[in-house]
Amino acid sequence: MRITPLDIQQKQFSVKFRGFDMEEVDSFLELVREEMEELLRENANLREEAKRYEKQLKEYKNLESTLRDTLVGTQQMVEEFKRNAQKEAELIKKEAQLEAERMIKEAQEKVIKIHEDITDLKGVRRHFKEEVRRLAERVLRELEFDREREEERPDEI
Repeated sequence: MRITPLDIQQKQFSVKFRGFDMEEVDSFLELVREEMEELLRENANLREEAKRYEKQLKEYKNLESTLRDTLVGTQQMVEEFKRNAQKEAELIKKEAQLEAERMIKEAQEKVIKIHEDITDLKGVRRHFKEEVRRLAERVLRELEFDREREEERPDEI
């Protein structure tokens, strides 16, 4: 059974011959009662404070859990962003390589076309030179023919 300050205050002792000084016992009991009241108040305050701290601890644990979950989620998002960025970089790199290969192929095709055009132009030049040579030979023959005719008919001029 718990003793309360009221139990102490109301406690009565039987009086016996050569017993204790009643005023001294009452004074001491009053002191014990007051001390016990103070201890009970302090105990109640400490219990309230403990409840507040427990509630606050629970809130902090919830906050910690939320922060941990957020951190894990953020780390997963960062990893996903990294993977996506790497995939995108690889895709861009492959597209650039394909574009470079296409441009090289076009350039090679242009070089081949230019070589073909040069070959064609060389053929045209040969043909043109041959035509010019034939024309020059014909002109020379005609000139020689005319000169021979003139030599045959010197007075007709």
